[in-house]
Amino acid sequence: MPEFPAKTMTETVGPRPGELPPLEVRGKASRIAVASLIGTTIEYYDFAVYGTASALVLGPAFFPSGNATVSSLAAFLTFAAAFLSRPLGVALFGTIGDRLGRRRALVASLLLMGLATVGVGLLPTYETAGLLAPVLLVTLRLLQGVSMGGEWGGAVLLAAEHAPPGRRALYAAIPQTGPSLGFLLSSAVILPTLNLAGRDGFADWAWRVPFLLSAVLVMIGLWVRTTVEESPVFAESAARTNRPPVSRFPLGTLVMRYPGRLLLGTGAAIGGSAVYYLTIVYSLSYGPKALGIPQNTMLTAASVGAAAGIAITLPVARLADRVGRRPVMLTGAVGCVVWAVPMYASLSSRNAFVITGAYTVGLMLLALMFSPVAAFLSELFPARLRYTGASAAFILANTLGGGFAPLVATWLNSQWSSPLVLGFYTGALCLLSLLCLMALPETREAEFDS
Repeated sequence: MPEFPAKTMTETVGPRPGELPPLEVRGKASRIAVASLIGTTIEYYDFAVYGTASALVLGPAFFPSGNATVSSLAAFLTFAAAFLSRPLGVALFGTIGDRLGRRRALVASLLLMGLATVGVGLLPTYETAGLLAPVLLVTLRLLQGVSMGGEWGGAVLLAAEHAPPGRRALYAAIPQTGPSLGFLLSSAVILPTLNLAGRDGFADWAWRVPFLLSAVLVMIGLWVRTTVEESPVFAESAARTNRPPVSRFPLGTLVMRYPGRLLLGTGAAIGGSAVYYLTIVYSLSYGPKALGIPQNTMLTAASVGAAAGIAITLPVARLADRVGRRPVMLTGAVGCVVWAVPMYASLSSRNAFVITGAYTVGLMLLALMFSPVAAFLSELFPARLRYTGASAAFILANTLGGGFAPLVATWLNSQWSSPLVLGFYTGALCLLSLLCLMALPETREAEFDS
């Protein structure tokens, strides 16, 4: 089977016979997309809470060593551990999503994430339970990773496969704002908790509050997700008796049939993953500890930048529906390559306004890369491998570019004590994304119901 078919079918410009009128189609698609967004926001809230807590308190609480760098490395190692278990989530939830339906996979992934996150909030620390404490922390963190392996692909597919013709990137981008919204929601909980309890109180007990609040959010998310309809593309594909049955192991079929798309799709998203995780996870620890920047300054800069990225996500996606995915993503990749060094160099100024401005520009450039990526990766694969294919490419990029970024950055800064190394490291990964995007075809006109 060729990697990229020479001929693709264009999208239809209106509803087919028997379909809902355009206004009803858009209304239904919007409800599905918002439902996907709510679930994704909750999942990434859980993930962001752990990332922020690992930067602030989890090292000393679960990995006391007497050495701040060693404790931070241990905490970030547990952060990376969840990325190692994400491929298992891709295999598990990809199989459920491609064989049994997108909605079932999404409900299961959200429930698993909620149980793991609340579990972290109830854990005893090393002082109380000894070695059992970090073992339990790593176990729950691995379960979070399994959940995240199935979340992203299902959420964007449910939105994209319900989208009206010509608006696939727009609707797929709605749940794509979930990671930044989840981070903002976590900051909205952590900042007041930190201010009310104080640094010592937060490190002692109040760090548990954001984790335990996840129980309420997950209940809301489960209610929302159980009320949405299954993807019409999946239902139509499953109902066609003249199609071969779905593979019992879609991930294996994907690797055998579409290795080039999988590798290039992963590379296309790897640079943006590094920008995101170095900005909203690693720098929250690096700025205060290495450069003496106030914690609130770093949280505020990351939050303002994330909000700016959210603000342009949907307009960028609409542009990608009009001009294509590649032109928009290539522009973002070039911008991230150029801006990576100045963005992290701003930390040397220790000036709140300079840092916030630099982060805002950087995360807006990231939005150019990540807003169309949900539709782009989905369009690279046929319907019966789409959940697994889109999830695998994005999750591998997150694992390689994002999950290990704090660890790599911590090591780099132990060798060269300058924030410039963060810029060079990030810029190199964004350059890799640029090259992979140049090797991939435009997918805006791709057939989506096969």
